[in-house]
Amino acid sequence: MRVIRYTDEMMNEFSLAGYWTEETFFDFWKRNAEKWPDQEALVDSNYRITWKEAVALVDAIAGQWIDMGFDKDTHIIIQSPNSVYGFLARIACERAGLIALTVYPYLRHKELEFMAEKTQAQAVVFPAVYRRFNYLEMFREIQKKRPSIKHFFLMDETVPENAGKDCRSLFQMAREGLKKSYPESVFSERRFNPKADVGLLTSTTGTTGLPKLVEWPIASRLCTSKARIDIWDLTNEDTTVAVAPHAGGAAGTLTYFAAPLAGAKTVLMEEFSGESALQLIAKEKATAIGVVPTHLVRMLEADETKYDLSSLRFIRSAGGYLSPQVAEEVEDRFKAVITSDLGTQDVGSVSGCRITDSVELRRKTVGRPLPGNQVVLKDENGNPVPEGEPGILWFRGPHAPAGYYRDPEMTATVFKENGWTTTGDIVKFDQGCMWILGRQKDMIIRGGQNIYPSEIEGMLNDHPKVANVAIVGMPDREFGEKACAYVVPKAGQTLTFEEMVSFLKEKKIAAYKLPERLESMKELPTVGDSGKVNKKALKTDIEEKLAKEGA
Repeated sequence: MRVIRYTDEMMNEFSLAGYWTEETFFDFWKRNAEKWPDQEALVDSNYRITWKEAVALVDAIAGQWIDMGFDKDTHIIIQSPNSVYGFLARIACERAGLIALTVYPYLRHKELEFMAEKTQAQAVVFPAVYRRFNYLEMFREIQKKRPSIKHFFLMDETVPENAGKDCRSLFQMAREGLKKSYPESVFSERRFNPKADVGLLTSTTGTTGLPKLVEWPIASRLCTSKARIDIWDLTNEDTTVAVAPHAGGAAGTLTYFAAPLAGAKTVLMEEFSGESALQLIAKEKATAIGVVPTHLVRMLEADETKYDLSSLRFIRSAGGYLSPQVAEEVEDRFKAVITSDLGTQDVGSVSGCRITDSVELRRKTVGRPLPGNQVVLKDENGNPVPEGEPGILWFRGPHAPAGYYRDPEMTATVFKENGWTTTGDIVKFDQGCMWILGRQKDMIIRGGQNIYPSEIEGMLNDHPKVANVAIVGMPDREFGEKACAYVVPKAGQTLTFEEMVSFLKEKKIAAYKLPERLESMKELPTVGDSGKVNKKALKTDIEEKLAKEGA
């Protein structure tokens, strides 16, 4: 299945520059099995398997799917909690030439029915019951509406009675496959073209409505994974842990996509608690973990001194806003650096900090553009801004997806001519790194002068009385907008408006950037469970307060 956006010219451009290759992800699994056959590859609470065993199981699962008559490019939905067999199912799809869509365990009927309809998926991989939710019942209901689904592969040792003839245990199927011998020709004729074929699908997590499906050539994901390995200094001596779900970028980028390329071991954490996460890090001597900010907050509630965390080198936190205070406390107590980067499922990976970068760069920037990415900063009219000035981030390069699945019209709204796209962030360059000043939609225009919220937030976060802060625009009759600061003071502290202004004046910023109102809160509202500050709610709040005051 040909990708919808990449032209032959773009593929040749990235290939000639060395960013795109003929490799697939399975090639690295096979290399690891040959180079480090007895080294552990995947671990969960039930299984510990080596690279040699992993590759044998992948071939067994892929071979069984081929024997069942799945055509190349058949779509399979994988709804797997963190588990060894969830990983194996993903890479087995690639090996068999099947297009996998790996989704979060918390998705339910509405989202999954949409995905099944959009992809015409013929099979689903899932546990019969997980966290007291019956997935088998759910998919039976979905199957009635989406009859393209013909096969259920359960992540269970046994199949429940009366589950139906279309249900098979993925575990039993793998063991049956191990008894057979599949020649390489069975797989080679179904091998994806890493550059021109849709190799896998991901889904966006949007704040409202149904998720969008994103199609990727393998070459693009490999390119980004190699770049991440470089800035993280990842090797086959590392042990990575998926604390967050492997279906998402926070943990999946580190564990599913990057770790096998380096030959690193991956440990999959099925059930999270702050205490158990620290216990697992110590037990497995983890060197890197993939989390969302909420995980770190919960881990800080535990007593880390009970565990030996000396092996931990770095933490990949993504998928939500991580306050500087939490990041500082994590680094101080866990003695591991937190990385920072920029990228989305919609447009791909843009940049990243090296784990050896200074605290200031890792905390306040999103690092340098990844190799091959071209970056241009533009104004609101689409004109490049003068060097040194902030502007809206536009970029193109080999790390982007092919667009929205089978939807060239929607893809064209995001990717412009020759692949240029924007994250919507306003950034400036300093010390070779990109400093995010705010989102284009969040920019405050006060009497014709631009105020970038992140710039002021970064300064106020350094105040000793401030635990968290958000800057939003508030309507003003004379100036159009002014800046309002919503602050969460540290426990037992109170911040006055005068203290805030005095502190910012010491930073020697322009007077028009100073917030002209201060609102104190116990906590900032967030968007769902993402951890991202809900600035829309804050804008509504200040508008309502001003209306009551008659301002």
